[in-house]
Amino acid sequence: MNSLFGHIQIPALVDLHVHFREPGFEYKESILSGSRAAMRAGYSDVFTMPNLNPAPDTLEHLSLQTAIIARDSLIGVHPYASITLGQKGEGELVNIEELSPLVSGFSDDGRGIQDEGLMREAMQRIAAVGSIIVEHCEVNSLLRGGYIHDGMYAQAHNHRGICSESEWREIERNIRLSEETGCRLHICHISTKESVQLIREAKKSGIPVTCETAPHYLLLNEGMLQETGNWKMNPPIRSVADQMALLAGIQDGTIDVIATDHAPHSAEEKSRGLEHSAFGIVGIETAFPLLYTYLVKTDMLTMNRLIELMSTRARAIMGLPMDDSWATFDLDAHYTIDPEQFVSKGHSTPFAGWPVWGKCIRNEYKGTVVYEAE
Repeated sequence: MNSLFGHIQIPALVDLHVHFREPGFEYKESILSGSRAAMRAGYSDVFTMPNLNPAPDTLEHLSLQTAIIARDSLIGVHPYASITLGQKGEGELVNIEELSPLVSGFSDDGRGIQDEGLMREAMQRIAAVGSIIVEHCEVNSLLRGGYIHDGMYAQAHNHRGICSESEWREIERNIRLSEETGCRLHICHISTKESVQLIREAKKSGIPVTCETAPHYLLLNEGMLQETGNWKMNPPIRSVADQMALLAGIQDGTIDVIATDHAPHSAEEKSRGLEHSAFGIVGIETAFPLLYTYLVKTDMLTMNRLIELMSTRARAIMGLPMDDSWATFDLDAHYTIDPEQFVSKGHSTPFAGWPVWGKCIRNEYKGTVVYEAE
């Protein structure tokens, strides 16, 4: 980390959890638009979820995505394959042995695998090829049609809630299966205090588990909710107690990574209020300034710890080089988050209007300058 006159050069950022939507949903985001947004935000590498059409569940389907990446990506874009055919969270597993050399891991993000036997088999086979399972943890029977946190706001405003147990119960099961099979398990976007404690205890026991959370779970809580689609994501923004547990988790090392879960949708899909809007917000262009402003400048985190959470730990988990990509930020740049200025096709964020410090002014990817601010 080098610093001069308010400028800081750090290992370029890495995001283990993005949705670039192509092939199949290019109107929401494309490899080109998503990688351009990430490039300008200081990222060198991103890992794309398989919520695509077709899902990357066979060599043929994966090749459609990798061809677009080869043609259009401006930084490192690394696909995950789905765990199940059609990314259904059930049914038949993909050909893990065939796909593993070509992908960074396996995920059915957006769908938790409900059947324990199927998950055990997936973990056994993924462990055998030395890969990693990147899991969205959710018990479908506990969702009960919910769409925000099952807490005070839901009760006060007559909304159907998603209980915390729907997340931590499956995390508990998957940790047990990881211990049984030896499979590396990376748990996506944790949001509850119980999840933090389960992972903390698993790490103490030497189970090969890592996890991520996202900026919105660290900086927001249900008391801040508004009746717009900008506040709807899965898992949902939860209670103050959950928020405090997550902050403790990034401070004590329980949480390895801050990912964005960058999930763009069209303006129309996000205009239907809390109940009927699509799940997901964008975050890749706001993550660093938000976390620097509200965690580092408030002395909740050191800059070194933020770099670890947003770059070096993710590099270690995924085996990326530590010294070939660098981002320079102007920490004195002060501005207000304005979705109309986003490079991403998606503009839905609960952080519109928030004042922040810190802006990427240069991005060097594998020795080549791919972005320099005017």
